[in-house]
Amino acid sequence: MVAAKLTYEECRRKRLEENNKRLKALNLPLLSQALRESLTPKSSPAKNSKPRRVREQQVPLRRSSRVANKAYQAQKEISEPVVIPAVVTPKVVIPRVVVSERIHSKGRDLSNRVYASEEARTCAMERAEELQASLEPQYPSFLKSMLQSHVTGGFWLGLPVHFCKATLPKSDVIMNLVDEEGDEYPTVFLARKSGLSGGWKRFSVAHKLVDGDALVFQLIRPTKFKVYIVRVSSFEEGNKC
Repeated sequence: MVAAKLTYEECRRKRLEENNKRLKALNLPLLSQALRESLTPKSSPAKNSKPRRVREQQVPLRRSSRVANKAYQAQKEISEPVVIPAVVTPKVVIPRVVVSERIHSKGRDLSNRVYASEEARTCAMERAEELQASLEPQYPSFLKSMLQSHVTGGFWLGLPVHFCKATLPKSDVIMNLVDEEGDEYPTVFLARKSGLSGGWKRFSVAHKLVDGDALVFQLIRPTKFKVYIVRVSSFEEGNKC
C-alpha cells in the first residue's frame, strides 16, 4: 500500500513539473500578470490634485463724485413717500326724457265706461275732416278717433306711422300739445313705438276726452302740436251730423 501511494505521488509531482515547464515555454504567467495590471484602474493625477480656492473680495466701484452724488440723490428720492394726486372723474349726465307733472290714480274703475255709437263716431270724424281741410296747408296734420285705451285704459296714444317717419324726430323727445285756448301740455314721444306716452294722460283727463271724440293734430313746430277737439257728445241722442 505504501509503495503504491508513493508511486502515485511521484507521478503527480512529475506531471506538475512538466505542466510548469510548458507554461514557462508559452510565457503564460507573464501574460496573465500583464493582463491583470492593464485591467486594474489607475487614479488620474487630475483627480488627486487639490482644488483651487478662489478668494472673493468686494471691490467698490470707482466713479466720479458727480455720478455718486446723483446716485445718492436718486436713492433719497425713492425712499421718500410719493404722493399721487387723486383723479376726479367727471360725472356724465345722461339726459332723460321725463314729464314732471303726472296724474297718479290708486286704481282704475273701468266698469262705468261709456262707448260711443258708430253713427256718432262717424259724424265726429267727418266734422274733424272738415276742420282739418280749413287749416293752413303748410303745416302737416292728421286725425285721431279716441278709443277706450286712449282715454280710460293704458293712456297710450299711437300716432300714424307714416306721419311719424315723414315729419317727427327720429329719437325720443318732449312733444308739447297746445289746446285751442293756448295751454301747453308736455308729453313724451317714443320714436321707436310711434306714440305718445308720459303726459298724454294728463292732457286726456284735463280735457275730459271720451270714447268717440275726434282730434286733429296740426304740427306747428318740430316738437309742438296744435290740437283741435270735436266732441262726440254733440252727435249723440239723435243729433244729426
